[in-house]
Amino acid sequence: MSEVSDLIASLTQELRRGTIIVGVLSQLSEPQYGYSLVSILEEKGLQVESNTLYPLLRRLEKQKLLKSVWDTKESRPRKYYVLTEMGTEIFARLCIEWRNMADSLDKLLDEYENNRS
Repeated sequence: MSEVSDLIASLTQELRRGTIIVGVLSQLSEPQYGYSLVSILEEKGLQVESNTLYPLLRRLEKQKLLKSVWDTKESRPRKYYVLTEMGTEIFARLCIEWRNMADSLDKLLDEYENNRS
């Protein structure tokens, strides 16, 4: 890889960190287990690796945004995650922040593109 490609990959990874949190929280109003989250997010265009998702789920649970419950009824036990009340409130606020940042960035990018024309 070239230096530019490496830098783009690194900066893209930084951009994705926050988007993954919002994406994960958006899918946990109903209980989901890790692999189902990976599949759902991928279907919706957000690629998340398992080795990124599971530490994130543990961190969000430690921050009391999620709670988890083991389901041992199936042949394979699964840990299901769902938003807590605080997680729901935090997610709603993050959505507002996200939309405000996205609007601001859209204006900046539009201005940049218009100045280049």
